[in-house]
Amino acid sequence: NNSYQLSSLPLHILLYVNGVYYIFYFLATLAMIIYKSQVFSYPDEFLVPDLAVLFLMAVLEVPRLYLGFKGNLTEAEAPLGLSLGLTVGSVLLCVYLLLWQSYVLWADVLLNAVLLASYGLESGLKVTAIAAFVS
Repeated sequence: NNSYQLSSLPLHILLYVNGVYYIFYFLATLAMIIYKSQVFSYPDEFLVPDLAVLFLMAVLEVPRLYLGFKGNLTEAEAPLGLSLGLTVGSVLLCVYLLLWQSYVLWADVLLNAVLLASYGLESGLKVTAIAAFVS
């Protein structure tokens, strides 16, 4: 009978903080896209993909966080692995918003850098937790 607790408290805290930060990130990025569309000449063919990436990222964030919490609390590697996979998708979308959206402001750089750093730390903790659950 294994009575050791393998779930990761740092991972749990970081998932929670990332969930709160993502709400701020989404609202701030949406506000900046609206601002840029008003202040700069923002062609519709560029506005639509930038908004689509932001909303796709928001859609990915919900199952990513849910599976992360579930996998950590139930000490199950499958949901944590799926969450890790979704994190890769979120990182790619974040990199798009950092490098390839139509206009990148210093605030975009700051918001995306913080998000990428938190994704990196979270991914490391997920890999560590998965290794603990498997062993």
